[in-house]
Amino acid sequence: MPLYNKKLSPIKKTEVLDYKDIDLLRKFITEQGKILPRRSTGLTSKQQKKLTKAIKQARILALLPFLNKD
Repeated sequence: MPLYNKKLSPIKKTEVLDYKDIDLLRKFITEQGKILPRRSTGLTSKQQKKLTKAIKQARILALLPFLNKD
């Protein structure tokens, strides 16, 4: 009997994280515009690194805002 429940990754291993997929990237950003940590997203370390790079690239290309204004 395992002592913990294994979390399922919200992104499939075959799914590609792309900076152009804004709807997917917004799921991993807080209301203030910060990137959610790995413990909150449930991603693997490789997926989290790819997600961070994709979000940063989308911000540079002005697809995502650096800060969300209320």
